[in-house]
Amino acid sequence: MAADVLTPATAIAPAKINLFLHVGPVDEERYHPLTSLVAFADMGDIVSIERSDRLSLTVGGPFGAGLADDPDNLILRALRALGEATGTGEPPLRVHLDKRLPIAAGLGGGSSDAGAALKLACNPLALKLDDAGLGDIAEAVGADGPMCLHARTAWAEGRGEVLTFEPNLPPLHALLVNPGVPSPTGAVYRAYDAAPRILEPRPAPPVGWTASAVIDWLAEQRNDLEAPAIALQPAIGAAMQAVAVLPEVRLTRMSGSGATVFALFDTREAAGVAARRLASEHPEWWIVPTTLAAP
Repeated sequence: MAADVLTPATAIAPAKINLFLHVGPVDEERYHPLTSLVAFADMGDIVSIERSDRLSLTVGGPFGAGLADDPDNLILRALRALGEATGTGEPPLRVHLDKRLPIAAGLGGGSSDAGAALKLACNPLALKLDDAGLGDIAEAVGADGPMCLHARTAWAEGRGEVLTFEPNLPPLHALLVNPGVPSPTGAVYRAYDAAPRILEPRPAPPVGWTASAVIDWLAEQRNDLEAPAIALQPAIGAAMQAVAVLPEVRLTRMSGSGATVFALFDTREAAGVAARRLASEHPEWWIVPTTLAAP
């Protein structure tokens, strides 16, 4: 067996950020149509894969407690879907997940983990599948599956599965903040259904694609799940208020269905200063400076 097949392969499963999220009322199939501009951070969970005699998953990291015991973990679901789609059966792979992103945090962590695992699995299984083929398989983990597999800035429409890649988004200096509470997607959508909005057409893109112009344009957008998530978890609102008064912050918004809040800054240095200040005030929160849409 070739040496490269025996060597564990490792990849980052990046955090997904909804720069804005417009949501419509539930349709006849009980799904919510949406429009979003999605970007990915330069940090996330770490997934490692190597050939083995059977499919297995171990989990470590600061947010890994209990995840390995879930037989329907999205990584395992995706890899089983890969085996079914290729007719090869359950893949004989040993997977390790270093879980660095909070859970139920609006960061697409599970879907991103699954996407990274699908990409890594192709080499030890000697499969010739490109991202387009893997994207179809990634639908097995849900609407976020294909976008998180591609991990590229994109406009997401439909139920999130209709993607239009956007190469013009510049790197955005950001701060990710999670107050340490879960925000389950289903509960947030049910709360949103009490007063849904009509979904408008996808907004026109910014006039210019400089970072400053993009931030100004994003300020005109919104996250429709923000209010219901805060109603269910007031700690999200407290985090948003704390982030909004940080020095040099340009924009504050919740990502996805929460509970993670992101802030945008003009410079990496400003984001770093804000991270240190907020960490001194709230040492119990998860606070990470990062760059979105990094090259």
